[in-house]
Amino acid sequence: MLSRSLAVPAQQLRVAFLAALGMAATVGALDGVSALGAWIVEPPAAVTTHQEAAAPPAPELEAPEPPPPAFVFDAPLPGRVIDSPFGLRQLPWEENGRLHQGVDIAAPAGASVKVSADGVIKRTGVSPTYGRFVEVMHKEGMTTLYAHLKAPARGVKKGAYVRRGTTVAFVGNSGRSTGSHLHFEIRKGDKPLNPAFFIGRSFAEAEDMPIRAAGRVSKKVRLAVVSKWPDGVKGAPVARTKSGRVRARIAVSEG
Repeated sequence: MLSRSLAVPAQQLRVAFLAALGMAATVGALDGVSALGAWIVEPPAAVTTHQEAAAPPAPELEAPEPPPPAFVFDAPLPGRVIDSPFGLRQLPWEENGRLHQGVDIAAPAGASVKVSADGVIKRTGVSPTYGRFVEVMHKEGMTTLYAHLKAPARGVKKGAYVRRGTTVAFVGNSGRSTGSHLHFEIRKGDKPLNPAFFIGRSFAEAEDMPIRAAGRVSKKVRLAVVSKWPDGVKGAPVARTKSGRVRARIAVSEG
């Protein structure tokens, strides 16, 4: 049996319980309002979904390739060297020096001559000096000439398109020639240019070509070394080198 001093009427217990319950509800509501205010001031960090996390990274864009060069000049006789350069030259049977408007490349008769750059056949023919020749037109008024030929290649005729590296002719000894070789010229319009400035080189734009430098002509006259004299030509005394080539020195008149 409980002591009288500890006994509490049921009505008073009910009132006390309801009061405690109301206080707890009030405190919970205040905590919810506080949390909502904090969320508004500083929203929670975004949640990354599984699909977003698994997405692959965007591929890097590759840099575009540079455009091809506007001009590419190959050697007409790959692997062979120039043995008579561009410039003033005097042949043993000539009284004065004159401009050698191209370069000579020694090669055996019948060797394939390659077109130096893409172009269109301008003309083919036979000249007293050049012998059999082929002339090719290129962009920007450029032309190349292949001379002292044995014969043009099959299908090489005026108006035909030829790609760089295509065989256009075969080495010969026609015309005013001093032995089997190719005479090769490059021109801009009517102006002869030194092919050594172009062979084996490429140029991004037409403006990059060394037209001015290639057109300069030294005042020095080079005495030519030839392998034979033309029939019926008589000249100054000559000396033969160990290789059998003929060398002659003739005074060059000024002016």
